[in-house]
Amino acid sequence: MDGILGNEEKPSMIARLFRFNTAKERTLPMICLGGPADELVLLSQRHPWARWNLVRNPFGELTRGQRASLAVLDEWESLESFTRQRHAVQFIGDCGRGKSTRLISLQSRLPESVYVYLAEDAPVPALPVAAPLIIDEAQRLNRAAMKCVFNSGVPLILGTHKDLSRRLRKHGYNVVTYAIGEQNTPSLIRRVLNRRIEDARFGEGDIPFISEADAEQLSRRFGTDIRAIEGYLYETWQRKIANFGATHPQPKEKTQAT
Repeated sequence: MDGILGNEEKPSMIARLFRFNTAKERTLPMICLGGPADELVLLSQRHPWARWNLVRNPFGELTRGQRASLAVLDEWESLESFTRQRHAVQFIGDCGRGKSTRLISLQSRLPESVYVYLAEDAPVPALPVAAPLIIDEAQRLNRAAMKCVFNSGVPLILGTHKDLSRRLRKHGYNVVTYAIGEQNTPSLIRRVLNRRIEDARFGEGDIPFISEADAEQLSRRFGTDIRAIEGYLYETWQRKIANFGATHPQPKEKTQAT
């Protein structure tokens, strides 16, 4: 199949993407999703996403577990340093660049760790002792909470928009800082997006994919903001599946005469 990027500037690319096999419906195995057996939803080749050999829009919201398993991240030689007392690692970057994904991935690999997200304009929750304690949006720590956490000496992994190294060192921490965003090259963007598409695969056979040209175009439009790219692709794909349904209506089921 051709690359999958759909936008108004390249209608031919859109057509290639969604011309998967419309002349003849795909023959795919039936699968089931859902709860109790009597409520299972059977999905066949007539399920809208199955026309492109997918079970869902690949760019929708993911669970924390899915985000951890699908992350395309740095290869750490050892995780031991993340558990040392008075050792702090901070990931600094703008929204959408991959800070939270890194934190969630590390939390899944460090069994004694605890992940805490600090919501905007919300009270700082009780913060547990953990090895390490992972704090997302750490710049939202108020002065009292920051002093309490930094005095504890517990190993820290922080996602932050603000450099906290000065305050950490004041409390005796050894600090390692990673700037997040520059790593998001077109090549990495392509890997991230294609991994999500692969995770939404229906069955064997071809699926859409992001080409090098697609990734370059997305990078020019959105820069290093992977979250914005995924949001754009989600909306684009939703429109395409809706348009396909409008132009290829499902045949009505025959009703038995009474």
